[in-house]
Amino acid sequence: MALAPVICVTHGGGPMPILNDPSQKDITLSLSTKVPKILKLGTQGAPKAIVLVTAHWETEITTVSNGSKHNLYYDYGGFPAETYKLEYKASGSPEVASAVAEALKAAGLKSVMDSKRGWDHGVFIPLLLINPAADIPIVQVSVLRSQSASDLYAVGRALAPLREQNIAILGSGSASFHYISSYFDGTVNTSSFQRLQKQWSTTLEQSIRIAQVDQREEKLSAWRQWDGSAQIHPRGAAEHFSPLIVCAGAAGDGVAEGWNDMMMGVPMRTFYWV
Repeated sequence: MALAPVICVTHGGGPMPILNDPSQKDITLSLSTKVPKILKLGTQGAPKAIVLVTAHWETEITTVSNGSKHNLYYDYGGFPAETYKLEYKASGSPEVASAVAEALKAAGLKSVMDSKRGWDHGVFIPLLLINPAADIPIVQVSVLRSQSASDLYAVGRALAPLREQNIAILGSGSASFHYISSYFDGTVNTSSFQRLQKQWSTTLEQSIRIAQVDQREEKLSAWRQWDGSAQIHPRGAAEHFSPLIVCAGAAGDGVAEGWNDMMMGVPMRTFYWV
């Protein structure tokens, strides 16, 4: 049986990929060309819905957007006026949201429905590039505020059966690096950081590419012990890593593929399973 894909993308800095900011050009290109091909958009193999796990919504209990329509939540500041007028007119899906909740319940996990919260920029910015036609329903899902790797992985494993219904799982974050101040104080340009980030990326790649889902979980559950983890994702602020953990759980058995996009001098990895 063919399964819908699992993809974890880097969504870039605020709305900058949509603004064609030079620092985001690789991300903009990949979101608009590579990801649509993986999702088979424009073909009979396109997913019937996308469950999008966003780094920009942390909650105590996994929360699922279940409205038939959601406004956009412009959760960024200091950008041009037009970025607060962006529209993404895809529908929501109460039906798919219920399927998400049932899948979590079947795995012994709690969830909460939310018909009011808008889709944040972790949702609409990548989707404006991935599927500007906005013709596939979207269900937004939060990440856990606890940032517990084992709990996030369990959420992903619970979502895995949805792939059999041709529902794609899309994570949106910044798994390779998310320490904002390091961009602006010059840290990312130092040789010591670049060595550290290369080492981190190698460990991440080796861990994510483990084919067996249980062994992959064991490795990822200990990610905070990896060298440099606090310099790549500050303690207590790893929400941009969380979507990848969910996706790794949803992927089941199988080897991840991926590519790097450069963003402000740092290679950002996208991973996917088909």
